[in-house]
Amino acid sequence: MEVNVTYETQHLWTTWFAVYLYLGGLGAATMTITFLTDMYLKSHKTLAIWGALTGLIMVGGGSALLFIHLANHAAVVHVLNPLAIFFKPDAWIAWGTQFISWMMIASLLYVLPYMIESPIIANLPFISSVLKTRVVCGLGSMAGSGNIHKILGIFSATSGLGVAVYTGLLLQSFPAVALWNNPGVPILFTVSAFSTACALLILVMHIFMGRDEKDTLLRGLYERADLLLLATELLVVFLFYMYLTRGSISARVSAELLFHDLGWLLGFIGLGLVTPFLLELRSVLSLGHGQGQTHLPTVAAAVFVLIGGFLLRDYFMAAGIYVYPT
Repeated sequence: MEVNVTYETQHLWTTWFAVYLYLGGLGAATMTITFLTDMYLKSHKTLAIWGALTGLIMVGGGSALLFIHLANHAAVVHVLNPLAIFFKPDAWIAWGTQFISWMMIASLLYVLPYMIESPIIANLPFISSVLKTRVVCGLGSMAGSGNIHKILGIFSATSGLGVAVYTGLLLQSFPAVALWNNPGVPILFTVSAFSTACALLILVMHIFMGRDEKDTLLRGLYERADLLLLATELLVVFLFYMYLTRGSISARVSAELLFHDLGWLLGFIGLGLVTPFLLELRSVLSLGHGQGQTHLPTVAAAVFVLIGGFLLRDYFMAAGIYVYPT
């Protein structure tokens, strides 16, 4: 028996939610990469400070946006309760809230000793007076001791990874939308979060840090990591296309909406993935390196990656549809 179906685009989670997912994943991945770099690759206090502060602002801003859009603001106490994840372990927003809360606390404590020592931060009027208080200095001294400092870094990096994965798991937990409800979403969003984080750190290093050889090598490492992440993201997007076009009616309609849209094809895939991949590949292969080398291609690639990361989430919100019989 033939059943007629129709569909409609979900209208609750729109661009504002894409911004929340984008800032949350980007900020968390930025802090994770920053602290792992500082602990295991090269101790870099300036990078740790700016990476942590940038990540904290983004995660905090994204969380504030989600809170503003809550229908019942008082209900936030339920997800802030650490016991919530034991009473309802499949509530991903409760897991995400715990990861975000503990990550922000551990991250701030991790960089606090660096901030107290930094002349740039210490010279800022309000922040300087706060950093000089006895309580803050005591916390900084305690957090800066060897084992405690490393534990804080590991805990923050692990929680940051949890936040990046959570952004995809939260979206994947909606069975009514086939585009979202598949195991590839957490993978795609996590890879995208770390790719955009590498791009953001490249920009941070260009803006706030020097041009010495060690920094150049570190930027090159981030470029190579981002190149691998972009290649992985392209592969996952291709697998998404294969999955959607061979899936349910809802999945096929979402595929048609996405892969017939020039904004998705040229904006996200073309500008946000393929173009920076080629620019970073050129840089990694050392084409054009030498005297007078410009950093413009590297900076442009980083900007394109950041734009692509947002477009991915925005289009995912826009192409989330319900299908039902008529």
